[in-house]
This record gives sequence, structure tokens and C-alpha cells, in this order.
Amino acid sequence: MKIIKYDLMKSAGEGGCSAKLPAKELDKALADLPKISSPDMLVDIDTHDDAGVIKINDETALIQTTDFFPPVCSDPYEFGQIAAANALSDVYAMGGRVLTAMNILMYPPDKPMHALKEILRGGQDKVTEAEGFLVGGHTITDDTPKYGLAITGLVHPDRVITNAGAQAGDLLILTKPIGAGIILSGKKIGEVKDSDYQEALDNMKHLNKKGAEVMQKYDVKCATDVTGFGLIGHAMKLAMASEVSIQINTKDVPYLNGAFELAEMGCLPGACFLNQDYVEEFCFFDKKLIYENKMLIHDAQTSGGLLICIAPDKKEAIIKDLIANGYPETVVMGEVKARTEKLVYVY
Repeated sequence: MKIIKYDLMKSAGEGGCSAKLPAKELDKALADLPKISSPDMLVDIDTHDDAGVIKINDETALIQTTDFFPPVCSDPYEFGQIAAANALSDVYAMGGRVLTAMNILMYPPDKPMHALKEILRGGQDKVTEAEGFLVGGHTITDDTPKYGLAITGLVHPDRVITNAGAQAGDLLILTKPIGAGIILSGKKIGEVKDSDYQEALDNMKHLNKKGAEVMQKYDVKCATDVTGFGLIGHAMKLAMASEVSIQINTKDVPYLNGAFELAEMGCLPGACFLNQDYVEEFCFFDKKLIYENKMLIHDAQTSGGLLICIAPDKKEAIIKDLIANGYPETVVMGEVKARTEKLVYVY
């Protein structure tokens, strides 16, 4: 039987986490919804954390999260891998391990079914790598493919890592380079090297599983993952939840190969400007800040790295461990300060 190739990118506009609704408008829309409280709810929506966490008993808490989006690449299998890795990351950001996952898939009924199968196969392989169990899902028709997972994870109630535990004096560690959204935009206009594009895809496929294990080893209390709201957006949410201020040193932030050069060309996706609009009133930007560096920290990431708060005396050990566990570009790129006028200070 002849297999008809289906290039997913030809059906997508904004792909990956760049497809998120504007954060400012979403905040307005959700502001008046009633909130459900319970003494067993360890993490709810109040702090805009990566997932919800509810205590089941003294030894077990459930982590609940979901994520899905349009394609970031042409190959269905790679898209499935990346979308799954991105959804799984929320469990890891909370310090948990994956238990079960369910597929969420929208797919055009007139497109080849073998591509649908490959999307699901890519997702299943990542769930298997995460040592979780894929237990079903739901599929509907849509003109543009969209895929992701609804996930249940496990964590000890006393070892939940949240975005609300940062303390003044902590250092900020980032485990993956940024610039994925800009690289994807460069691909669409034919301005990115194939090797740089593939590096970005491989970076997005890389699970944060080992990162979560290292965080638990060093008793980390505060972390988040970097996705659709960019490095600065997620840092801002962490600062807000923790009631601190954060300093980002852009000269220390690692970038994916080719991302800075694309930013110099003006190849900036719309999500950069939406994120900028969302955070700008809460942030201070040094007058000497290079424009490209500013826009790169606004760039929406898909399946990005972990942003970890750590006491200075643990810096050398945790960085060494993270590098040894598959995050070679792990760096200190900022620090936590006592709360002042702005949430984030960028230099």
C-alpha cells in the first residue's frame, strides 16, 4: 500500500506553545470564575503553577495537568514526541513522577490515518520513556492537527516543588537553552540551518525527568518549567507566587544555536510581543540591555527547561549533577532578591 506523506507544518499557523492565548486577556477572562478550596488541595490555580496537586493520604499526592498544541515540525512522529514531552514536563516541574497519561488529539478526517498513528506512537514512546502508562484518550476532527496529553503524576505531599517557595538569596538555574519559538519561525521562512532546527527539535524532545530527580535529591523547594510565556514570563509568575523579586542576567542565559542571529534579522514570532505586553509593567529593563537578548527571554518555549531556585551552597553540586544527567548547558542565570518595586529586573 502506498503511504501518502502528510507535512504537518503546512496545516499549522502558530505551533507549539506559541499558540497559547495571550496571557493578559486570559487572566481577565478567568478573573471572576469561582474558586474551589479544600484542605487537601496543596497547589491550586492561585499561584499559576505548572499543575494542580491534591493530597490523597499522608504518603501520596496526585499531580494533575494537561497540555496540547498544533505542530512544531513536519514529521508526525517527532510532533508526537515533542507534544508529549511538553505535557509531561509539568509533572516534573512539581518534582513528581508520571503515573498515567491520556491522549488528546484533533485531526483532519481527510488526511492520512498513518500520520495520526505516528503522532500517537511518538506520544506513547515518550510516556513509556517517562515510565508511565498510556491508558486511552479522546480524538475529534479539526482542520489543524493538535496533540497533547492529560497526565496524572505522583509526589509525596511533603516533597511537592512549587513556584511559590523562592527565598531571597537563592540562585536561579536554567537547564535548557532558549530560543525555540524563534527557531521555529526561522524554519517557516527558510532562514534557519537544518542542523540548528534539528537541535531545537531534539531539545524539545528531551524529558525533564532526570531534572526532577536531581531536584528531589537536593531538596529543592521552588521551580517551574519554561514554556509558552517565555523565560521572563515564568520567572515573573514565580516571583509573584513567592513574593520576591528576580534578577535575570541575559549575558548568562544559554541560547539555541542560530536563535540570536535570527533575532538580529528581526525573525521574531508574535508570541514574543504578546509576552512582552503581558509582563512589561511588572519588569525593569536596563537601558544597556541588547534588544535581541530582551526578545529572546520573551520567546515562547515548547518543552523548555526547568527554572530552579537553589541555595548558593548547593550550586556546584546540583549543576554538576544536572550536567551529568543530560543537561549540558545548565547555568546560573539569575538570582532571587527581596521583594522591591518590580517583580523582575533584567540586565
